[in-house]
Amino acid sequence: MAERQFCTFFVDGHYVGIDVVEVQEVIRYQEMTHVPLASPEISGLINLRGQIVTALDLRRRFGMPDRPEGQLPMNVVVRTAEGSVSLLVDEIGDVLDVDDRTFERPPETLDPATRRLVKGAYKLDGKLLLVLETERAVGLAA
Repeated sequence: MAERQFCTFFVDGHYVGIDVVEVQEVIRYQEMTHVPLASPEISGLINLRGQIVTALDLRRRFGMPDRPEGQLPMNVVVRTAEGSVSLLVDEIGDVLDVDDRTFERPPETLDPATRRLVKGAYKLDGKLLLVLETERAVGLAA
């Protein structure tokens, strides 16, 4: 049985995961510096122990409504070919082991903006774990 580990989190009620090897760290909300003229998905820049990291809001990337006023996002910092990027998510989940045999194509019922950023899904007890296509999600031309 082939198993994979995912760092999980929630975005507007969707249960999403990223392969743990792509995750650098998970941190609480950080103050951001606004970037003038940046695309709407970019919430700003954060200083991560001297490293400047772009913060990308996954709600906006998925075409979902903004977070309710006063609800601060969490940061899932991922490693990409271009360097580290922080994905802003609503809530952090657990590290989860999943069986590769339960992996399926992205559900047809997903919104198209979300569907194109998802590799597929794992059927779990009572919920679906959407696997984020990290490089595509952080690529602003996706």
